[in-house]
Amino acid sequence: MAYTNIDDPSAHFQTAIWTGNATARDITNDGNSDLQPDFIWMKTRDANVAHFLQLSNLGVTKYFRTNVTSAIGTASTLISSFNSNGFGITSGSSNNVNNEKNVAWQWKAGGNSTSSNTDGDITSTIQTNSTAGFTTGTYTGNGLDNQTIGHGLGARPNWIIVKRKDTAAAWPVWHEHNTWNHILRFYTNPETDSASGRVGAFDNGSQGTSSVFTVFQGASAYDNVNINGDEYVFWAWTEKQGYSKFGKYIGNGNGTNGPFVYTGFKPAFVMIKVLDGTESWVMFDHKRKPFNQDSNVNSLYANTTSPEYTGASYHNIDILSNGFKVLLTNIAVNSSNKKYVYMAFAENPFVTSTGVPTTAR
Repeated sequence: MAYTNIDDPSAHFQTAIWTGNATARDITNDGNSDLQPDFIWMKTRDANVAHFLQLSNLGVTKYFRTNVTSAIGTASTLISSFNSNGFGITSGSSNNVNNEKNVAWQWKAGGNSTSSNTDGDITSTIQTNSTAGFTTGTYTGNGLDNQTIGHGLGARPNWIIVKRKDTAAAWPVWHEHNTWNHILRFYTNPETDSASGRVGAFDNGSQGTSSVFTVFQGASAYDNVNINGDEYVFWAWTEKQGYSKFGKYIGNGNGTNGPFVYTGFKPAFVMIKVLDGTESWVMFDHKRKPFNQDSNVNSLYANTTSPEYTGASYHNIDILSNGFKVLLTNIAVNSSNKKYVYMAFAENPFVTSTGVPTTAR
C-alpha cells in the first residue's frame, strides 16, 4: 500500500493571504493544483473582526462565526463567488479593508454537488470529498434521542463540528480523543460532559461506523443538536495518511524542548485546543508564519475576534517535514501534563506515493 494517496494536498486544502484594497477582485490560490473551495474560513489579521465561515452549498451571502453562538447570518458584502481556483471578494467586505491583512483557509468538498444520504435515522444532504476525508452537510432534527446521521465519508469520522443553523446555539465539537461522553465547544472552556447536546462517532463505548455519526436530543435547547424541525449544519473529517491528522499530545512545560507531534506530513495548517484548560483555540498556518524560529508568532484564535498575535513568541510551533514541534511554556499549547488535541492538514506528505521525501523549512 502506498504511503499516501494524496501526493498534492493543495488539490484539497489551501491557505490564501492577501492585503485588502477595498476593490472587488478575485483571491487566487497559489498551490500546485487549482482548488475550487466549498468551505472557506476567513479572518482579518489586523483588527477585531469576526471569523467568517462560508459554504458553497449555502451560497455567497450566508455565513457562520465561530467566535459567537449566533444563527447563520446574511450579508451581501462578503465573498462574491466560489471560483475554480479561489474566490471572489466584494469591495465592501470586512476582509477587504484597505491595507488590512487577511487569511482564508479553504477545503474542497463535493464541488457544490450535493446528494441525499439516507444511511442514518435522519436523512442528510451532503457534499463529500471522500479522497481527502472531508464532508459537510445539513440535516433537520427529529427530536429523538440516539439518532444517526449519514456522512458519506466511507470511514469513521475523527472530528465533527455541528451548528444549529437558524437559531443561536453553541458549537459542539467532537473528536476521537475526547473523554467519553464529553465534547468541546468554540469557547475557552475545557471539555465538558455533553449530556445536553451530544454528538459523536461513538457512544456508550460502541464505535461509530463508516457511514453514520450519532446525535442526541439532550436537555438544553442551547446546546441541542437534534431539536425537532430545526436545521443543522455539520462538518466531518476522517484521517487520510500523509494529508490530515486529528490527534493528541501531552504538554511537558519545557519552553526550549516542547513536545514533537508526528503527523506524517509537513503541516500547512494546525489548530490546537487544551482539553483540560480554559485557553483559546490556537490556529497556525504555513503562509502567515513561513519560517521556523520566527519571533513573530502570528497565531489566531478561533473563539475570539482578536487580531493576529504578532508580538514576541507566545503560542509558537515549528513546522517540520513530518509534524510540528511545540515551543515555549503556555497553557494554550504546552503546559506540563496538560492534554491537547489538534487538527492538521498537509502542505506536503512526508513521503509521496512514489517514495519521494519532503523537507522542513
